Amino acid sequence: MTAVAALMGGLGLTSCGERTADTVDYAVDGTLVTYNTNTVVGAASGGPQAFARVLTGFNYHGPDGQIVGDHDFGAISVVGRSPLILDYEIKAEAVYSDGKPITCDDMVLAWAAQSGRFPGFDAASRAGYADIATVDCAPGQKKARVSFAPERAFTDYGQLFAATSLMPAHVIADVLGLGEGGVTTALLANDGPVVERIAQVWNSTWDLSPDLDLKKFPSSGPYKLESVTDDGAVVLVANDKWWGTPPVTSEITVWPRSPDLQDKVNEGAYDVVDIATGSSGTLNLPDDYVRTDSPSAGIEQLIFAPQGPLAAVPARRALALCTPRDVIARNAGVPVANARLNTATEDAYSAAEATPQVGEFAVADPAAARAALEDAPLTVRIGYQTPNARLAATVGAIAKSCAPAGITVEDAAGQDVGPRALRDNTVDVLIASTGGAAGSGSSGSSTVDSYSLHSGDGNNLPRYRNPRVDAIIATLAVISDPKETARLLAEAAPILWADMPTLPLYRQQRTLLTSTKMYAVSGNPTRWGAGWNMDRWKLSQ
Repeated sequence: MTAVAALMGGLGLTSCGERTADTVDYAVDGTLVTYNTNTVVGAASGGPQAFARVLTGFNYHGPDGQIVGDHDFGAISVVGRSPLILDYEIKAEAVYSDGKPITCDDMVLAWAAQSGRFPGFDAASRAGYADIATVDCAPGQKKARVSFAPERAFTDYGQLFAATSLMPAHVIADVLGLGEGGVTTALLANDGPVVERIAQVWNSTWDLSPDLDLKKFPSSGPYKLESVTDDGAVVLVANDKWWGTPPVTSEITVWPRSPDLQDKVNEGAYDVVDIATGSSGTLNLPDDYVRTDSPSAGIEQLIFAPQGPLAAVPARRALALCTPRDVIARNAGVPVANARLNTATEDAYSAAEATPQVGEFAVADPAAARAALEDAPLTVRIGYQTPNARLAATVGAIAKSCAPAGITVEDAAGQDVGPRALRDNTVDVLIASTGGAAGSGSSGSSTVDSYSLHSGDGNNLPRYRNPRVDAIIATLAVISDPKETARLLAEAAPILWADMPTLPLYRQQRTLLTSTKMYAVSGNPTRWGAGWNMDRWKLSQ
């Protein structure tokens, strides 16, 4: 917490004669397509890196991915443990940048959208929200009581109602003409037709484009959205309605991934760069940049499409058998990763998923792959978001290794390839991190991330269904006994290696570049990346 306080608090790092720049340019490795980072596409985008200090919540993710309470926003009290009951109180002075109060209506919307009990919401994850029985909220008020179902005391409840998870309910009410509190009233009454319309607006009204209507994009943080440029960058400016400590820098432009990153770095066009290591090839740094590499909480992996040539298990296993996981990980400079359910950190449980079945897929075995296909030829389209030099090399390595098995691998990469490409059947395999993200993609919690293999979850891109795995994931979410956790992980591992919904490759590494004149920038292993404390950033001139 001391490190967090130092990064979030006063800087005191520059001499009195230095002036703070008015603007900072920040480059991320995803696209910036939506303000709502809770949708499947939004969670996998660069949005969390951009909006962590635009859409705030009760908590945020600190420099190690840990949960830190955001006391500017509000406070959480534990009222009961069995069942788990939490009282939330939003700060009295908390308002959106349009002057409208932040209320428990926003919490009801977040829960409804991500609980899975209301069809139509294209939410990335149900983890934790699905375990909430009720959200007691009087429309327009600052307090809410959140009660979890019996025996469903979600251990990582700090992940809920956190930064970027709360969207402005009053915007949906305005779009649909529901009046004040109308969204909460409809959701709590389960008014089917109105809820369906609410879901449609939640899914799409916050798409980002240069001609967006700013009235629909109010902020609850130190920064607010000012504009979107023609090339997809997001311009953030200080929010004059923010009730907390004002941001150090008055304007930050967040740039989406770009093919000319090296040129931009050479020109000094970016002050902060937060990308997957190797995605831009070998970066040559001018003297006025500092580079830091660190592991993310996300696992780079092959995610198989639920339809097409890899819909059947034997075909997925065949591709996995000829994939040179050892070579791919070695080229990334890291060990092979075997985790599917305990992904966020390397800890005492890591060995539990390294079952004997792992050995079968440790190195490429084209003969075994050919046998799994019974000598039938197979053509597979592997996609990833471009530009990405490391993943291009990965596809090349798979193509070379799998050719003797009769498997033809086509590079189907593109700048818009992501979770939707699997859904739309434009690729058969997506190479990406957790949730299909170009960046880390991780929540920082293995419990939350494991839901990407729970049936019905939006991040379950392979549409994988296994009742026993569902039960294991659900149990892991509510226990804290180390022995039971290890036992459940060990039970799930052989099932997942047999069914092969995904193939883990390695832990995605992150590269953070900063100008030598930047202060208070700190990496982050989660999908919120370095942007977690951008309101404390300072560029000296």
